[in-house]
Amino acid sequence: MLKGIATSSGIAIGKVYKLEQPKIVLKEAKQTVEEALGIFENAMEKTIKDIELIKERAAATLKPEELAIFDAHLMMAQDPEFKDQIIARIKDGLNADQATKEISDMMIGMFESMEDAYFKERAADIKDVSFRLLCNILGLNIPDLTTIDEEVVIVAEEMTPSDTAQLNKKYALGFVTEIGGKTSHAAIMAVALGLPAVVGCTGIMSACKHGDKIILDAKSGDVIVNPTDEELRLYEEKRKKFLEEKAALQVLLDKPTISTDGHQVELVANIGSPKDMDNVIANGAEGVGLYRTEFLYMESTEDFPSEDDQFEAYKVVLERAQGKRVVVRTLDIGGDKKLPYFEFDPEMNPFLGYRAIRLCLDRKDIFKTQVRALLKASVYGKLAIMFPMIATIDEFKNAKQFVLDTKEELLKEGVKVSDEIEIGMMVEIPASAVLADEFAKYADFFSIGTNDLIQYSMAADRMSEKVAYLYQPLNPSILRLIKMTIDGAHSQGRWCGMCGEMGGDPMAAPVLLGLGLDEFSMSATKILPTRKIITSLNKKEMEDLASKALKCHTESEVAELVKSVLAD
Repeated sequence: MLKGIATSSGIAIGKVYKLEQPKIVLKEAKQTVEEALGIFENAMEKTIKDIELIKERAAATLKPEELAIFDAHLMMAQDPEFKDQIIARIKDGLNADQATKEISDMMIGMFESMEDAYFKERAADIKDVSFRLLCNILGLNIPDLTTIDEEVVIVAEEMTPSDTAQLNKKYALGFVTEIGGKTSHAAIMAVALGLPAVVGCTGIMSACKHGDKIILDAKSGDVIVNPTDEELRLYEEKRKKFLEEKAALQVLLDKPTISTDGHQVELVANIGSPKDMDNVIANGAEGVGLYRTEFLYMESTEDFPSEDDQFEAYKVVLERAQGKRVVVRTLDIGGDKKLPYFEFDPEMNPFLGYRAIRLCLDRKDIFKTQVRALLKASVYGKLAIMFPMIATIDEFKNAKQFVLDTKEELLKEGVKVSDEIEIGMMVEIPASAVLADEFAKYADFFSIGTNDLIQYSMAADRMSEKVAYLYQPLNPSILRLIKMTIDGAHSQGRWCGMCGEMGGDPMAAPVLLGLGLDEFSMSATKILPTRKIITSLNKKEMEDLASKALKCHTESEVAELVKSVLAD
């Protein structure tokens, strides 16, 4: 038995389809500039045609929002900056393959170093397109997954965005990869596609061959190659039970999230673009708790997105939410999130530097474009505007006043703006959690960003493997900061949500319910499982649980308390 990282629930049993990609070996023979430019141009043209053909084939089985990955790849392949940088290196004397690999590696490295999953996904897009381009330069063939016509489990070194997008769910039962983590593109796509998947399964490529029997347990991360008859029987029963439980969740699709003693909370979704709304609706979310607008800025390769472009994106999301609240986070750029057309000054610690609301209040020209677009779109739904990285009350008051002043400008221009816009803030800095009762006098709501709140509180970069043990959502110190924030909001009659990873963590749900959290925001696919948990809990009993958790000394003690509740 091999062990990997389970990234989406489910069990797959089937034949191995071993996906073996060609190896990239750069040519040593020297090319003239003219030869290299010709090779590059021809390969780029073929790459674009390849992507268009894959999209055409995949259109027979994929939804429009799933096909959008190919549009992103075409945009990348046709990006003038990407192409011009490669051509410049060729003119410096590099071969076509050498220049392509150098520029691609530079861009991939820049995006892979970023913390946010959406930007890591962007790195995967660049890697995918550049790999196809290099194969075309070197004359190598790439396997075509659209030709699969039988039920199989894909086994691969790594699944690229175009690999996952080509999968026909009629035949692809699941996949397992040698490398990857919970935030890798393959993991994200597995959740979106509803496919059982295990990533980071070291040794899987050498442990199996094409046609072998394989069991993939995407609940535990276990992978069994050529199982025994007894193992097959056991996992067939597990798979049947899982599918029954999954089907049973559908009855909760349009139901409110109410505890056994009548306390109601909201389960909403995190999104990064308008196309994510299909998933939000399909999973019964009660609105959008976090719209990461920085993705709009990352998709724009030459300049900040225009007011019209932003307006159209916000309008689509608000309309599709059909009157349910949409919380839009204003531009959260800086730290690990860079833009190709905006240069940040070097900083010793950019995570604690010039970023998010700090940048927006300094560069009001950039901020105003977004605020105008949001206010103009507000008439199409129920909008809530949320500022990230707020540390002081003055910061929040200045940002809020800027929005109100911009609203007055629009009204004078004859532009309609909703009168029911909520203006709130993320609580991700310990200082704002401690002072939450005072912030609540000015903010309409809070949303706790646990990803940053935890790493700032524990003084530990959660992307660093050596200190990963300090990323402890259930640590009593973190729970006390969360309680301060929730109590602070409630003291002024405000609501408090949570949009960090902890919001969709099954282990955290009982404690957060007991602490009084009003809104849980998470990946859309986690909505129904979380609703099942919360509707089985008694709010009063969870208050007692939370009280005990706050008095614990360690995260492990809290975890044991929660396990005793979930096991009942």
